[in-house]
Amino acid sequence: MTSILVVDDSAVDRRLAGGLLEKTSDATIYYAEDGVDALEQIELHIPDIVLTDMQMPNMDGLELVKQVKTLYPLIPVVLMTAQGSEEIAVKALHCGAVSYVPKRKLAQDLMEIINRVTSASQQDRSDTRLARKITSLDTSYVLENELPLISSLVNHLQKTIIRMGVCGQSERIQVGIAIEEALVNAFYHGNLELEAELREKDHKAFYALAQERTKQSPYQDRRIHVRVQMTRGQAIFTIRDEGPGFDPALLPDPTDAANLEKPGGRGVMLMQAFADEVTYNDKGNEVTLIKSREPEDSVELAEGQE
Repeated sequence: MTSILVVDDSAVDRRLAGGLLEKTSDATIYYAEDGVDALEQIELHIPDIVLTDMQMPNMDGLELVKQVKTLYPLIPVVLMTAQGSEEIAVKALHCGAVSYVPKRKLAQDLMEIINRVTSASQQDRSDTRLARKITSLDTSYVLENELPLISSLVNHLQKTIIRMGVCGQSERIQVGIAIEEALVNAFYHGNLELEAELREKDHKAFYALAQERTKQSPYQDRRIHVRVQMTRGQAIFTIRDEGPGFDPALLPDPTDAANLEKPGGRGVMLMQAFADEVTYNDKGNEVTLIKSREPEDSVELAEGQE
């Protein structure tokens, strides 16, 4: 059973988030009033996920993210953002948080994000001696428009990047989230040609139309093409859809905190935060993510591969 620690200095917001999790999952929920209290609760319960507010007394969300990454690198942290906390949230993503959900969209998006993070954090720690002997690989995948295939590929690639020494355990989930965002964008916005604005205006209509288009031509005939190139310490993920593409110059600036909650900005924000380099082709139907190992990861990698 999954356990989640909800951290918020507002009792109302704390209970709102916890209530949504209790209502829509079988997770065990713990609570903390600020970052200091959260560290005490983590030591007591070792939760699977930490869901935290950003602006809190004693220790804010940014400092909590830093502390969790240092002390408990395998516990993913998801942010709850509100107006006025955008800048600190962007910093927290770069410091180790794995995802975020705007407070005004908790009822709509919280469980989907928690489920993604839970799925990404579940990995088989065991490895084979042969897998550790691989020095490089170049693999291509062609995926039908099926979300379970995306989830399976993300889980597979997370295991591979650990074996190849691309990153340590603490960054594995972040890289998985970046890959998943690119694949989900290729699925919904590329092959199915769904606009981010529709999801913003009518969440149910967005997914209803997506379901329809997976059974209609030309959408159902399109594929997602993935090429993975890895060496010991670097990975290049190239993801291409068969949609009409878009103008990459129109993407919101992911370094601007004001774009944190704009439609279509979420995936770009997370990819830019978790990959070392993100580039698009001119047509806008192909994105390349590059992740390289940092020198200080070497000790953690050796431990994670045993």
